[in-house]
Amino acid sequence: MSDPQETKGLPDSAKGVTRDLASRIASAKRDRAIEDNRASRDASPEMSGMARGMRIGTEFIAAILVGAGFGYLIDLGLGTSPWFLLIMLVVGFAAGILNVTRVVAQMNAASPPPPGSDMGPDEEDEDDK
Repeated sequence: MSDPQETKGLPDSAKGVTRDLASRIASAKRDRAIEDNRASRDASPEMSGMARGMRIGTEFIAAILVGAGFGYLIDLGLGTSPWFLLIMLVVGFAAGILNVTRVVAQMNAASPPPPGSDMGPDEEDEDDK
């Protein structure tokens, strides 16, 4: 069997070190792959904090822009500039707040509280008084 290209011309002691280093690197790569698989398996399918924030922000901004866009188009058609733009901007703002509260309630219902977290007084706590 021939030696790998990297070990040709090296003394025997250096060849042993190179093989040892290559085996340690391969072992570390295997351990890393096993750990990555375990981490991806244990990861929850829930959204991260950044994804939640982006979704909430997008819902809010989209509602405002849609309301303002409709108001602008109505103003163009009726010639009542800027009144419908302002009215629909406020309606879009209200719709954005409604969307955000709906999405947050939906996200909170989908992810249970972490174990051991204090969710306030229970009915049993109130009976002790």
